Amino acid sequence: MEIKIYSVTELTSELKNLIEEKYPLVWVFGQISNLSTPFSGHFYFTLKDESARINAIIFKGQRKNLKFTPENGMSVIGFGRLGLYETKGSYQVIFEYLEPKGIGSLQIAYEQLKAKLSSEGLFDSKYKKKLPFLPENICIITSPTGSVLYDIINIISRRYPSVNLKIIPVSVQGIFSENEIVSAIKLLNKYCCSDVAIIARGGGSLEELHAFNSESVARAIFESKIPIISAIGHETDYTISDFVSDYRAPTPSAAAEIVVPLKNDLLIKNQKLYLSLKSGMEKILNNHRNNLNKISKRIKDPKSKLYDLILKNDDLTKRLVRSEINYINQLKERTVWKIDKLNNNNPLRYILIYNDKVKIIVTNLYKSINIKLNNSKNKLNEFSAKLSVLNPKGILKRGYSIARTIPGKNIITDSNNVEIAQQIEVIVNEGSLICRVERKIYGKDNI
Repeated sequence: MEIKIYSVTELTSELKNLIEEKYPLVWVFGQISNLSTPFSGHFYFTLKDESARINAIIFKGQRKNLKFTPENGMSVIGFGRLGLYETKGSYQVIFEYLEPKGIGSLQIAYEQLKAKLSSEGLFDSKYKKKLPFLPENICIITSPTGSVLYDIINIISRRYPSVNLKIIPVSVQGIFSENEIVSAIKLLNKYCCSDVAIIARGGGSLEELHAFNSESVARAIFESKIPIISAIGHETDYTISDFVSDYRAPTPSAAAEIVVPLKNDLLIKNQKLYLSLKSGMEKILNNHRNNLNKISKRIKDPKSKLYDLILKNDDLTKRLVRSEINYINQLKERTVWKIDKLNNNNPLRYILIYNDKVKIIVTNLYKSINIKLNNSKNKLNEFSAKLSVLNPKGILKRGYSIARTIPGKNIITDSNNVEIAQQIEVIVNEGSLICRVERKIYGKDNI
């Protein structure tokens, strides 16, 4: 019996094929150790448990799909393919997917980013900007279709109808939401169109609130020159945006109550101040009158001049009171004018305009998708035609055949690879033939 002697390369190659064919994809869990990231950008680490360990790798292309940053000592679970690195003769797991074991990847990413930004000082109170007491212009960054927007508008309009509201519509969840929110904050600061801004959305899961837990949104809020109120989710929901914003409101409705005071309260306070001022001025005038009377009693002559001064004092008093009344009337007229201006700039008109624009964008999107699908179908037909030309069965149909050794089934391309009297298998278009080699003809010109 002939003994086959393998070279190291041959043996390693066969083991590589055996491992990769036996385990094309496997799920595996363990603990990360010896984590390293060279300049190539790949993750190299050892995955271990109580009794064994195995080398593992996450290539740079798959790394960008991770929702967390792997760390030494972290327990993970994932699936990948087994491979054998022939140069070192060691096998490894090449992961296609990886997530923390026992806790979600989004929660891990949330905690890691929170710790990172906190260490950089983005949450420090010394960087928080003070909210204006009575803003003239308020910007709302939220979804244009959600109930959150209408709740904020209704509450602000009820509390202080004279304020100007501006809306920057964005997606509050999904793959485009993060970039849209960042763009909205940059747009807000570029045109300085508001005294304060509210970023708001309703409650949701950690995955639905992902945009407000992203680093880019957090840094955009921190770099904003305009104060920003974060009103994300319910009172128990805390996002990275809440920590970095200038003020965190427990709910969107609470943000609307925080950003402006009640106009009626201001009017009442103004009325109290007016009455207090009037009372104070009357006391001063009475004191002056009393002093004047005292002086008048002390002055015996000339009485006519004293009477003139008294008349002048009364005239000044009436003019002062009349001036205050005129000033209050002007304030009332200005308030009525601002209310009329707000009614003329009803946001519903702008919402209808934006709805038309959205419809046009959706129509163009459908057209682009159809064009893309047609191009893909044409390419598929082209590749199918090329594949049919290269199909070995097409060659067999034209009268050619394929010869293989028995039992190895190796394709015969050289007559030196077979022996006289050796059985071979000849594959034709329909079935195959078992033949025996009678003689060999050498040379390439024997066809």
